[in-house]
Amino acid sequence: MEIQTSGKPIDSLLEKVLCMNILSSDYFKELYRLKTYHEVIDEIYNQVDHVEPWMTGNCRGPSTAFCLLYKFFTMKLTVKQMHGLLKHQDSPYIRAIGFLYLRYAGESKTLWNWFEPYVKDEEEFSPGSNGRMTTMGVYVRDLLLGQYYFDTLFPRIPVPVMRQIVTNLERLKLPSKHSGVTGETSRHGSDDTARRPPSVKAALSVSFGQRAPHRASTRDSSPVRRTLPLPPSYDRNGSDRERSREISDRDYSERDRERTRGRDRERHGDRDRDRDRERERDRDRERDRDKESERRHDYDRRSRGSRRDYESSYHRRSRSRSRSRSRSRSRSQSMHAGSDRFGNRSSPSREGSKEKVSAASSNLAKLKDMYGDLGEQKGEAGTERAPIRDSGGEEVIRLGAATWK
Repeated sequence: MEIQTSGKPIDSLLEKVLCMNILSSDYFKELYRLKTYHEVIDEIYNQVDHVEPWMTGNCRGPSTAFCLLYKFFTMKLTVKQMHGLLKHQDSPYIRAIGFLYLRYAGESKTLWNWFEPYVKDEEEFSPGSNGRMTTMGVYVRDLLLGQYYFDTLFPRIPVPVMRQIVTNLERLKLPSKHSGVTGETSRHGSDDTARRPPSVKAALSVSFGQRAPHRASTRDSSPVRRTLPLPPSYDRNGSDRERSREISDRDYSERDRERTRGRDRERHGDRDRDRDRERERDRDRERDRDKESERRHDYDRRSRGSRRDYESSYHRRSRSRSRSRSRSRSRSQSMHAGSDRFGNRSSPSREGSKEKVSAASSNLAKLKDMYGDLGEQKGEAGTERAPIRDSGGEEVIRLGAATWK
């Protein structure tokens, strides 16, 4: 049965820089030949002399112990194999790598059950490369209580689980504080060894073809040189150097602040320029819109004026036509009126003649009654001799010898 783990991917258990250095190292590539659990244990027994994550000296690659630990990550150990690691009698480094496996990959709730039988273990060994000796029990307690392991980061234990671990240690009357055998509780606080640079990102492997990260002071961090007392003059120079470094750091920070301020000003200036450009563009657009509206308005006015001119000319033409028609009509009406007047003038004469004829005929009837047949004969002869003539509107009737006009 496999060990209950946190379920995280293998490459996320360790810090990214350390993981990348392990995968790219030549030693880890040689470990592909190891196929079984026992072969890896034999390799630990023969090659491991400390359990720090980084090698010491000029070569700043990953340590042998962590390359073999990553090999165990890929093999996914079982519960029986883990018990074999933790109880191994040949080498304390085999046991230490087992505890590291549980601290990195194990479920945080099960850590106390694994570590409790060994919190008082008295086997002595040196976890670091500086030769400082400690017991396995102190090492195990520091793995539980510490968040950092030789300047590398452990997976975080939840606060309730950590409280339970502290309570269990206090119940066993054991120290519940970090002792410092695995480095300080903060990343930059370790003074015991010169294992690695202060930043994880600065830890670059030689196999990457990059310059190895330098320590703050290799000579001063050496265990041998730390035991030797420094002369007072050297100490004074060191203090002067520290002061100069502090001053240079202050100047550098001030320079950085000035640079950031200048960048901020440039950014604000660029933003202001962009805003001004946008405003100018908006103004140009407004002007173009106004010009376009004015053009349209002028066009509309011109079109309306042309329409009005056309309509006025059309009305003028229609008026002239109506006037000519009225004139022709008036002329025709005047001509008809003249003809009517002429006809009216001729008709009275005719009517007068008719009245005269009727009067003459009435007179003639009276004469006939008065004179009898003789008068009729004479009248007939007279009428035969002298017929009725129209001379300019007068009629003459002759009866017998006498005439009436």
